[in-house]
Amino acid sequence: MATAAAILSTTTTNPLFISTTTNNVSSSSCLTHSLVCKASSTSPSVVNRRGLTISFITGSVFFLSGKSGPYNINEANAFILEADDDEVLMEKVKMDRKKRLEKQGVLSTSNQEKGYLQELVYKLSTVGQAIENNDLATAGSVLGGSTNTDWVQKANLAFNKISSSPEEKSEVDVFNSSLASLISSVTQKNIEASKVAFVTSASAFEKWTTLSGLVGQLKGL
Repeated sequence: MATAAAILSTTTTNPLFISTTTNNVSSSSCLTHSLVCKASSTSPSVVNRRGLTISFITGSVFFLSGKSGPYNINEANAFILEADDDEVLMEKVKMDRKKRLEKQGVLSTSNQEKGYLQELVYKLSTVGQAIENNDLATAGSVLGGSTNTDWVQKANLAFNKISSSPEEKSEVDVFNSSLASLISSVTQKNIEASKVAFVTSASAFEKWTTLSGLVGQLKGL
């Protein structure tokens, strides 16, 4: 399929809550400062009691501001979201694995279809070389006069059996459309249009083999 490249080169936060919280913290700081200043002239037992009061007030302020120890409400919500994300990720991994196993099962029972696709590779390779040499007569004899030829029909049987994802099916549509344009251009002896159509066809087929997992299983790609 290296021929295709050669041909192509020739062509949220509430503000009111914040305000309230800020005032509480500010008043708490003033209260703390006042109590500490007075503590120097009071007995140790009074200081201890007042220290406990300060701790309680400060703790209450942090609690009202959404904090409790090293964690806060936002962090708790984040943990919940992370757990949900992990669950979604695990489901995606399971689904991808299931699809991969199903694809492997299809490919392992598609030896005949692989034969059809191998013939397609040989056909495209021969056509590409002929077009590169401006030999449209040879290209036309290999392609046939329409998309109803036996090798095209068999290739589509293989496409239909192996293709499972929307991406794969989309590349098959591109291939068939560009192949029809290629046959028409060759028949009309239009060399430039034939080159463009060939490159489009070959590129779509190569993309499809990558998506379908057939890379390395077909010779000549």
